[in-house]
This record gives sequence, C-alpha cells and structure tokens, in this order.
Amino acid sequence: MTDKHVQSDNANTQQDDTTHFGFTTVAKEQKVAKVAEVFHSVAAKYDIMNDLMSGGVHRLWKRFTIDCSGARPGQRILDLAGGTGDLTAKFSRIVGDNGHVVLADINNSMLNVGRDKLRDLGVVGNVHYVQANAEELPFPDNYFDCITISFGLRNVTDKDKALRSMFRVLKPGGRLLVLEFSKPKVEALSKVYDLYSFHLLPKIGEVVANDADSYRYLAESIRMHPDQETLKGMMEEAGFEQTKYFNLTGGIVALHRGYKF
Repeated sequence: MTDKHVQSDNANTQQDDTTHFGFTTVAKEQKVAKVAEVFHSVAAKYDIMNDLMSGGVHRLWKRFTIDCSGARPGQRILDLAGGTGDLTAKFSRIVGDNGHVVLADINNSMLNVGRDKLRDLGVVGNVHYVQANAEELPFPDNYFDCITISFGLRNVTDKDKALRSMFRVLKPGGRLLVLEFSKPKVEALSKVYDLYSFHLLPKIGEVVANDADSYRYLAESIRMHPDQETLKGMMEEAGFEQTKYFNLTGGIVALHRGYKF
C-alpha cells in the first residue's frame, strides 16, 4: 500500500470517527454525553421554553403530526425522543385501552419529566416508558403501527443507523413521522430566523432556564441538520417508500412521512 493510500485511509478513519455537536466537531463517542448534558440541563424548563421559543406554535405542529399519523384504536405507537410526552398524551387517548403507546427517550431526565407530567394529567394504563437509543431500539421486528420522532433526530449521532432501526421495528404498512426544524424556504424569513436563533434564543435560555449555552447548541444543531430533500433521501435509503414532506411555518419546521411496505 502506498503512502498516499495510507494517508487517505487515515483521513477517512478520522472523518468516520467524528461528528458535529452544533458547530463544533467532536468524537462520535463524545456526542451522546454532550447531548445528554444539554437535556439534563433543560429538562425541567423544557415545556416552558418550547412555548416561549415558538410562541406556542409547536402545539400546532404536533397537532398536524397527530393528524398525519393515521393512529387508530388498538394500535401500537412509538413516540421516540418523546421527551415530556406531548404526542404520547394525544396518542394515548386515540389508541384507547386496547392500544399501547411507548414513550422512549435516551435521556432519563427528560423521561422522568415526561412520566411525572403524564401521570399528573391522568395518562396511565396504556403508556410505557423506555430509556432507549434511537440507533439501537430495544423492540422486536415489525412491532409498531406508527413511529414519531419529534425534534429529536437532529440530536442523534448516526441518523442513518437510527432510521434503519426505526424501519426494522415498524410493521409493514406502518408509517414513520419525523417532525423537525428544517430550512426556511424564503430568504427574508431565513435571515430573521437566524437573528432570532443566535441572538435572542440564547438570551431567553439564560433568563428562563439559566442556560444560554444549551440553547445556543440547539440553534446550531438545527443549522447542521439535513435539509428537507436530504432527509427525504435518507429515509428512502433506509427503506421507506412514498416519502414526502410538509413545510410548516415557511419551512422553519418540516414533517417528513414515509411508509414501510
């Protein structure tokens, strides 16, 4: 093997061993811990900050996701990276006593906040809580009728691996819904959004959650997330069919939907 090939192989290995944490490049094994630190920090104020950051519009985005889910009584639903359980609460009512909703999150602080919140709301019986990594879901093949991942995919280290894992545990005929921040489609909106994200958002985080750095990371992670067409292609590469996306609020958020056949 020539020196040139060795250098190329070393470069590829280095590239394969690193990923982004916001705008910073880190070793892959470090990202999980760094993301965990962020969500341990913001868990207690997560719902308040969601309302403040979006002006409450996140509730409309989530309602649209529910409407696109096709959820019915008796089904099994996975609310992945489900955090404080907004979608789980709605799915629990839809699937009823004969259905089953799993609220899964890699972060135990978020999971605990979600569990306490849903129990306070009287959501019990058909909901189970699982701490799980989206890249290696601990569920049987062909198990869920629907999977949602809401504002969580951008924090996953290996998104392709996670999409394949979701495909594996989804039943034939089931659908995946990915609700995530995306790329605004109008340049003027994009400029305003950048000003808000990088200047106002960290200040809100500092005042309300006493944590400007975590919200600075969240803004950066949005910019590093694949755009609408790229994510659509990634879902198709993982095996999903009839994949399409819906731009919400001018593309600030997009809902991607794909089916397993």
